[in-house]
Amino acid sequence: MAGPPHKKQRREDYRASQREKGGAEMPQKKFYRQRAHANPFSDHSLAYPSTPDNMDWSGYYPEFVVRPQEEEDESQDEPENESVPLDKTAQQDTEDAEVITKNEIAVNPPRMRKQVEVADIGCGFGGLLVALAPVMPDKLLLGLEIRTQVTEYVQDRIRALRAKDPKGNTYQNISCLRANTMKFLPNFFRKWQLSKIFICFPDPHFKARKHKARIVSMTLNSEYAYVLRPGGVVYTITDVEALHEWIVGHFDAHPSFVRVTEEEQEADECVKVMRNETEEGKKVERHRGNKYVALFQRLKDPEW
Repeated sequence: MAGPPHKKQRREDYRASQREKGGAEMPQKKFYRQRAHANPFSDHSLAYPSTPDNMDWSGYYPEFVVRPQEEEDESQDEPENESVPLDKTAQQDTEDAEVITKNEIAVNPPRMRKQVEVADIGCGFGGLLVALAPVMPDKLLLGLEIRTQVTEYVQDRIRALRAKDPKGNTYQNISCLRANTMKFLPNFFRKWQLSKIFICFPDPHFKARKHKARIVSMTLNSEYAYVLRPGGVVYTITDVEALHEWIVGHFDAHPSFVRVTEEEQEADECVKVMRNETEEGKKVERHRGNKYVALFQRLKDPEW
């Protein structure tokens, strides 16, 4: 008598059944399990754009793609050969918005009506993304996760949530992709593109020789400062006090950031969501552990 099918085969069978159903059912986490740690220094054969201009976001946020009729309307309103912003909202938000000419649009990825503005680094199973979607309905949120199976779970979860809304209006503003942010963050985002970055319950890497793999460091903080616009905020939370002190120490030492006061922190609606809606946060709550929160605001660059 044949034994039970191999775990990998069960997972493949489950995924196939999900595809047959059109991805309308919420995925079961047990078919997407993967070890908690991934080596950020390994070659994971990741796909990433050479520059942010080469990134095609249309498959991640299909409802925000500029439609042909919108292109036609713009062509009638704008003088010929005049530069057209990639994202008019982003142009208003930052003086650093880049432009392309109309003649270049055809050879670039589909244009988007909005740019990604909020990044959840190491998004895990997507609890924060899903909870923040209705809180920031006018912003595009992106989860970045290095683990293959976990990324696929979040993508299937978002697909199922979208399918539950017959009008197709909810959860269109969130998505997830597989990425190693320690290596490729500037490949996805332009200078000053983001307004919020979330770093929730990152791997503590307790051993001293592993500290170089921590997601917060002076070098990485400079990359966060590059993609985060002045006035933007980095949100951090951990249940490891030593890691919290490490995070605070490295952001305090960086000239581009200042810590947000506790009063402002507690008044921020996103902090409440971050504390209570991530899978790790819920686990810490069940075990009655502590949660250490710290927010850091991006300062303006010196005029020189």
